[in-house]
Amino acid sequence: MKQSYAADTVVQQSLCIPEAAPFPEPPDPKTCSPQEYLEYYIFPVLLPGMAELLHQAKKEKCFERKRTKFIACDFLTEWLYNKNPKRKDESFTEFFSIPFVKDWLKDHPRPPVPLSLLLSEEEASIVIQSFWRGYQVRCDSEIQELRQWQKKLREEKNIIKRVKEFWTKQEAKAESDNEKYSTGPKLNNFRGL
Repeated sequence: MKQSYAADTVVQQSLCIPEAAPFPEPPDPKTCSPQEYLEYYIFPVLLPGMAELLHQAKKEKCFERKRTKFIACDFLTEWLYNKNPKRKDESFTEFFSIPFVKDWLKDHPRPPVPLSLLLSEEEASIVIQSFWRGYQVRCDSEIQELRQWQKKLREEKNIIKRVKEFWTKQEAKAESDNEKYSTGPKLNNFRGL
């Protein structure tokens, strides 16, 4: 046992492990060089954010797929905003609730995210399977015959014209009911006293 302790001290002496040097005082941000500014003010905040971004991208399976709903710039913006030392005591703020993001999106609205990116794998598989089953059913000769018969029936009975007539009657009836109730007696501020 004493030999292992002796070996450990020899290894420690031969490695020359330097003691941790105290951090030098940060330079003045207005007068320092760009490199010093990056090293003391930007990287200590940005690098942990980038590490967190990579972890989140892995969770979102960004490295496995060509397209995902994960937007790295949005994540990093939200993370940096919430980790800002000036906002230490404030609660977490979601990306779309950040004031400057709201202002930007008012003037530059985003296109909607495609449904294919919003669905989970299970939901997407259900949608695909239902479309495939519907296609297979529509390919069946008996179903095609039924659909052709229904189409012919609609044309013969002029169903489109009948539906339009029905809705014009309903709209006229609703308008007459509205006029009837709007011209009737009105109760002003009746409170039942």
